[in-house]
Amino acid sequence: MRIVKNPEERRNEILDEAEILFTTKGYVETTIKDILDAVGIAKGTLYYYFKSKEEIMDAIVMRFINAGVEMAKAIAEEPSMGAHEKIMSILMAQKPDTGRKAEMIEQLHNVNNAEMHQKSLVETIHCLTPILTDVIEQGIKEGTFQTPYPKETVEFLLVSSQFLFDEGIFQWEPNELAEKAVAFVHILETTLGAQKGSFHYVLDVLAQSHTEVGDSNE
Repeated sequence: MRIVKNPEERRNEILDEAEILFTTKGYVETTIKDILDAVGIAKGTLYYYFKSKEEIMDAIVMRFINAGVEMAKAIAEEPSMGAHEKIMSILMAQKPDTGRKAEMIEQLHNVNNAEMHQKSLVETIHCLTPILTDVIEQGIKEGTFQTPYPKETVEFLLVSSQFLFDEGIFQWEPNELAEKAVAFVHILETTLGAQKGSFHYVLDVLAQSHTEVGDSNE
């Protein structure tokens, strides 16, 4: 007997199986037939939800982004946390781990996925900007930060960090990456009018992210 599933449940099932295939077999090597066989559905059912393999990949990436954004929102709305603590927690929530998120990022680094990769970076910036802006405005009220342009400052910092520290765009040597991380923290503290050394924890977050993505490629 054919099992009829809730549309959202079926959609997530397709994404779950495709995510496993993309991170184990590779995005380029995975075929639509592979996904059909893994889910156990007909081609017409798949195309009801997604028009192409690219759309499936796009939806998987957006799932990761949305999960990170939801965590960031929850942190930003926590009344017991100060601005610095919130920023640290949001950064930790966004960094790739050693699981599928890091492996999916590696698939996005594939030259054939350049457009999709760029879209994921832009979407992350759009989604995180209002959340981090609220945190910076909280820091201004606390006297921790001093900037007349909280939103624009967040946008510049997110754009520079998302692109400059992306291994799929730039292949920095370890010493170059370390120097840029130190410079970024200096720029971060200067543009936000924060106390010197108060954002030192960002260096640890960047170093951990770089190490974990590097480990997932081995």
